[in-house]
Amino acid sequence: MIGSQKRHIKEKVCFLLVDNKMIDIDYSLIPIFITVVEQGSLTKAADTLHMTKSAVSKKLMAFETQTGIRLITRSTRHLQLTEAGEIYYSWLKKAHETINDGREAIARYADTVDGILKISAPMIFGTLHLNKLLPEFLKRWPQLRTEIIFDDKLVDLIGEGFDIAIRIGELQDSSLISRTLSPCRSVLCASPAWLEERGIPKNLQELAEHNCLLYSYFQAGQTWSFTHLGEKVRFTPKGNFRANNSLSLHQAALQGLGVCQLPQFIVAPDILAGRLIPLLPDYHLPLHHIYAVYPDKEFLPKKVSAFLDFLQEKFYKSSDYQNDYERVLY
Repeated sequence: MIGSQKRHIKEKVCFLLVDNKMIDIDYSLIPIFITVVEQGSLTKAADTLHMTKSAVSKKLMAFETQTGIRLITRSTRHLQLTEAGEIYYSWLKKAHETINDGREAIARYADTVDGILKISAPMIFGTLHLNKLLPEFLKRWPQLRTEIIFDDKLVDLIGEGFDIAIRIGELQDSSLISRTLSPCRSVLCASPAWLEERGIPKNLQELAEHNCLLYSYFQAGQTWSFTHLGEKVRFTPKGNFRANNSLSLHQAALQGLGVCQLPQFIVAPDILAGRLIPLLPDYHLPLHHIYAVYPDKEFLPKKVSAFLDFLQEKFYKSSDYQNDYERVLY
């Protein structure tokens, strides 16, 4: 290492040098300065840095020019830190070590799957489908912990500290990155008991005579949209039952209270078993999608990318979910 002048220098001098003097520094030169000091010569520093001796000398001169202060005195035989060089080296060394410690601390978030994964998911889809898959995911990554919040209301991912969210329907926040997981088809249906009592509607005029079960958080408002014979038509349902929970609507339909519009991921087993009957096959409800959304694409933590890959495995085209819930009625 370059010899020290061994002066006793008050710490406040360093603060005056840094705080009271406006210095525009290329920070990539700092490791070069530190290496020169530690190696004690330009030749050894050049070997360590895999640079030529002349290139190291030019970088060192550029660093001193930027600071505006001579940091190292040179002779034919050795290099010597100046008084200012001693002070600056001691602080830069500490800063460089702190930066390296910080890099090591965050490296595990890019290279390993651990920490806490905070997830937001719709209440019913989460409890019916996502919840039963999480044990398998955690067995793959035993160092990871999950915190999942089930809520049909949209949450502020960044403001509330979520890593990822599952959302269904039209995406409203363009600042989020999204990945499509699956189609989400809905079906108009009612119980056999209701249809035996009120009859099977053949068109929207007849549907208007039925009690309709309404979902409070429906993104399109309280209007049902259909495509019929290539044209889009709208229908305003009326009924005596409104709820903000799809399972509540589901139970009401099973108990013969009226006609409901629900996702196939809820009602497909009931339709296959005959507990619910699909209606108006010539009137097609809009096709929505299930998405995974997350706040930041660059520097994506490994825990998030691992969960994204897992979700696509479980919900995408060739998955059991697709065969059991989305394609089962087609």
